[in-house]
Amino acid sequence: MVTYFNDYATLCFERFGDRVKHWITFNNPWSVAVEGYETGEHAPGLKLRGTGAYKAAHHIIRAHAKVWHTYNKHWRSKHKGFVGISLTTEWGEPVDISSQKDIEAAERFVQFNFGWFANPIYNGDYPQIMKEYIGQKSAQQGLGLSRLPTFTSQEKSYIKGTSDFLGVGHFTTRYITSRNFPSTQGPSYYTDRDLTELVDPKWPEPESKGLYSVPWGFRRLLNFVKTQYGNPMVYVTENGVSEKMQCAQLCDEWRIQYLKGYINEMLKDPLITHMEMVTEIVVPTVFTLCILISAVLLMILLRRQS
Repeated sequence: MVTYFNDYATLCFERFGDRVKHWITFNNPWSVAVEGYETGEHAPGLKLRGTGAYKAAHHIIRAHAKVWHTYNKHWRSKHKGFVGISLTTEWGEPVDISSQKDIEAAERFVQFNFGWFANPIYNGDYPQIMKEYIGQKSAQQGLGLSRLPTFTSQEKSYIKGTSDFLGVGHFTTRYITSRNFPSTQGPSYYTDRDLTELVDPKWPEPESKGLYSVPWGFRRLLNFVKTQYGNPMVYVTENGVSEKMQCAQLCDEWRIQYLKGYINEMLKDPLITHMEMVTEIVVPTVFTLCILISAVLLMILLRRQS
């Protein structure tokens, strides 16, 4: 399938590359893997719980990398374009920010959703927490190998860095708390994570089930992307919400408020590290204050002399 997908992408590059400058290899691969091969909600409708989603994702990541290298080798110099991937995820916030278990559970939630695909592309391998949890569950279930496939050393090097930009799709947030699912329940992507998803009843809820308006979660997701993956070029590829009520006339007030909230969070100043704060804010500010103080002292001195 990796080769077939690369053949398809090559045909697209040949036919449209002179006009298309931004290519997304896969959009929301989490949905393809989990809802196609774990729950069976989407095509091809397979319910290979605890194994199918991981295998599908593994080949999606390999296919993405191969297409990036194909474009980089044969088409980039000619068409001057860019190749990336688009990942859709909810943000996970700890229920209790003072609970280390909840903090770790929220981290697992994001890593099992977003990091599952982003980490191999930017850091060369699956998130460590995924490898640990799926490996432990697999061992407890009597399996000789982890249900999470592994990349060879050569594949890790080949996959790492294969993204000119990162597409981010985001709609809503969940509160996350730790929960231990015994391995005797059988293999499952959802129980591998050992967590429970909750919502705040105060969050505005639209007509679309589960898409609560939580703008601050978008901000925290973007900060996560910046710090985890080296501040990549990001395109927001998906965001929005359905109307909250049925109307005979146009009534988009709910959607307007949703979009305003999320756009405002995106437009806030970027997250900066402590060192960036020192070099970009503190040093220039101190330098400017020194100049102003020196000027004031000089004016006082000149007045006294006159």
